Amino acid sequence: MLDVVFAGSPECAVPSLEAVARAHRIVAVLTNQPAPAGRSGTPVPTPVHQAAERLKAEGIIPADSPILTPIKLNDEVRAAIASRDPDILACFAYGKIFGPKTLALFPLGALNLHPSLLPRWRGCAPVPAAILARDAETGITVQKMALEMDSGDILIQEKMPLDGTETADGLLARAAVEGAPLLVRALDMTESGAAQGTPQDSGTATYCSMLRKEDGEIRWTDSAEDIDARIRAFTAWPGAFTKAGENILLILKAHPYQGEAPVDPVPGKVIGIDKKEGILVQTGKGALAVERLQWRSKKPLDWKSFLNGTREFTGSTLGRDGIERP
Repeated sequence: MLDVVFAGSPECAVPSLEAVARAHRIVAVLTNQPAPAGRSGTPVPTPVHQAAERLKAEGIIPADSPILTPIKLNDEVRAAIASRDPDILACFAYGKIFGPKTLALFPLGALNLHPSLLPRWRGCAPVPAAILARDAETGITVQKMALEMDSGDILIQEKMPLDGTETADGLLARAAVEGAPLLVRALDMTESGAAQGTPQDSGTATYCSMLRKEDGEIRWTDSAEDIDARIRAFTAWPGAFTKAGENILLILKAHPYQGEAPVDPVPGKVIGIDKKEGILVQTGKGALAVERLQWRSKKPLDWKSFLNGTREFTGSTLGRDGIERP
């Protein structure tokens, strides 16, 4: 049994924490600080923090194992980690970069679970990146952590085929569940001395960056397939949106329309409806059938309910210039 420091913060890291805690000894947990939530803005611990407290109460994580929430990984934090005499670091979605001083605390090194087929989509948003690129497959990788982000030797890698309907939140949840036992297997391999890593081919690496809220704005000059991918990639955050007059309209679910639709030269034009598929919007190539949408600060609606409350929507134009009526 290894003495493990686990690092992670969001909900997707909880399955890995629980799996590692049941297979090895968690001697400390690293997670982000509590963040304001809800209308009150009351600071709430991260999902990993909450799960660690629960596992401590259940006796699965030792009661004396600290939950560390540093702003920076400084000397004080490193001293707290070193006092636990850990063997190895296991990480999934922690949110901070580990420098050489911190990595040196772990005699058996550090393992990182990454939801992509490395070296494709190194970086902090690999799941949306794979959907945006309309990749035919993605996957889960357990790598040895290196100083360069996501460049470490690969210990385990499993593929996940994509059918073009996945959303980022759904795909990440799947990767979280399927990745947890892979992280445990990599720890077991390390403990037994059987962990033989395969170097990545950095020449084929692709990269993704942190998502920004403005990334969700729909470009109606894109094709229907690309807009559909953007909507799915940014579910649930930052969300895909378009300007409509002085308002912001969130597009929650849509798909490329395969039927015969009138063609309009103006991308973003609401060209009609299909009684089975939804509101039809002209794009740079093809029509998009919008199934579910939401005015900002209002509740989500199916397309029929939306039209019942939004008169003269058909014939309007969505986009940066707002609704333009003929």
